[in-house]
Amino acid sequence: MRILVSVKRVIDYNVKPRVKADGSGVDPANVKMSMNPFDEIAVEEAIRLKEAGKAEEIVAVSIGPAKAQETLRTALAMGADRAILVETDDDVEPLGVAKILKAIAEEEQPGIVMLGKQAIDDDSNQTGQMLAALMGRPQGTFANTVEVDGDSVTVKREVDGGLETVKLTMPAIVTTDLRLNEPRYASLPNIMKAKKKPLDTKGPSDYGVDIAPRLKTTNVSEPPVRQAGDKVEDVDALVAKLKSLGVA
Repeated sequence: MRILVSVKRVIDYNVKPRVKADGSGVDPANVKMSMNPFDEIAVEEAIRLKEAGKAEEIVAVSIGPAKAQETLRTALAMGADRAILVETDDDVEPLGVAKILKAIAEEEQPGIVMLGKQAIDDDSNQTGQMLAALMGRPQGTFANTVEVDGDSVTVKREVDGGLETVKLTMPAIVTTDLRLNEPRYASLPNIMKAKKKPLDTKGPSDYGVDIAPRLKTTNVSEPPVRQAGDKVEDVDALVAKLKSLGVA
């Protein structure tokens, strides 16, 4: 079985994003970029399935600028076998990403397409579901546990009420949640080996996908500054304060 894993290059989660002066978006200039954390979990899970003998090959895919090669090299250093970069300097909306992944999946014929449940830059949480709809494949989103058995995959999903277990007939789409696993660090020898692993570069036009935006961002702004709290001397003062605010 082949596993196709989608990874995205985003602003590192430890970095506080800056809003552009004109309010048109987030400024990515001169900030650290890294792999989307949920996608990193997807790569780790694919590697674990391969180590367990459930998969033979892992193909990492990224859609973005030329610098996204660094993100793909990270996936290769973790344990992916080869990579595909669909290079574009334009921002690609979730539907465009899903259409490109569908075209790649039709070429690669993976048993599982694995993605992070969402990207931390736009928090759309749409690509996996759109891909499943476009391909007509079963989906297991927000995966907490993934178990492959023959031609089926069992996914425990994190839902509001706890966990829901679904059994999917492969090929299937799986999106990964935070508690699925703890991604490994790439060792130095594996980082060096990753430089020699195959990485193909394509373009959206190679897959016949129109990535023209269908949404327009009208304004991006910083969240309001949180107001400082008031200190009170004792419980009586606290109760009086709450009453004055109409809370108690």
